[in-house]
Amino acid sequence: MKLSRSRPRLLRGAPFAAAAVVVLAGCGSLDGLDAGEPAPSVSVQPRPEPLWPAWSGTSSKAPGADTATHQPPPEPLDGLPDVGKEGIGSLDFREILRADPRMRALADRPTIERPGRAGLRPVMLKDLTGDGKPELLVAADTETGRSVLAVYRALGGRVYPILFASGKRVSIETIGPDLLLRSSCAGGGEQAVRFRWDGVRMSTVSDTKNYGRTAGQDRTRSPAPAPSRGSEPGA
Repeated sequence: MKLSRSRPRLLRGAPFAAAAVVVLAGCGSLDGLDAGEPAPSVSVQPRPEPLWPAWSGTSSKAPGADTATHQPPPEPLDGLPDVGKEGIGSLDFREILRADPRMRALADRPTIERPGRAGLRPVMLKDLTGDGKPELLVAADTETGRSVLAVYRALGGRVYPILFASGKRVSIETIGPDLLLRSSCAGGGEQAVRFRWDGVRMSTVSDTKNYGRTAGQDRTRSPAPAPSRGSEPGA
């Protein structure tokens, strides 16, 4: 079935593959990325705006080479009430997490207001799809130092997970309509992965590594080691 870029028709019968699943962990190439495409001009990019400033440092540049992922369309979450005119922000975000198998284990964590503790960061509402309706962003920090981000979209009264990502000490920013996730890597490096709405989900458009720099810190930029891929919401 052909998917519209602005208003996708999501198939409920497809296998569960709700969103782009990215784990930022030891710094390396992510599965499904196409290398070698030209980098966009940094000079025309808006400055990053941190969504959770306490977890973020300052950054002046956006990452480079465009890449892409190819996955089945997201599936709606079951067991939730219909999303009315008030939008996804009117639903209990913890109920949304309980309906998402990858986030269920984190649904009842306490809310935290600063880094250094395990729990759920304050929820954010941001229009990432450009349809004038905000998406729901939920980030959780775990006892092991890993962070998890899930992004949900309301469409046709249903809730769809459109992004799931995790990493070590993750800071999360917006660059215009894009999301930028910075994560600490082994060897003192940082991985920065940029996501953009592609009409179906938030897909990866760039993935850069910087050696000698950790998430939330501004240090000298140089090549870095590599991340592994998987999903460990309770890690």
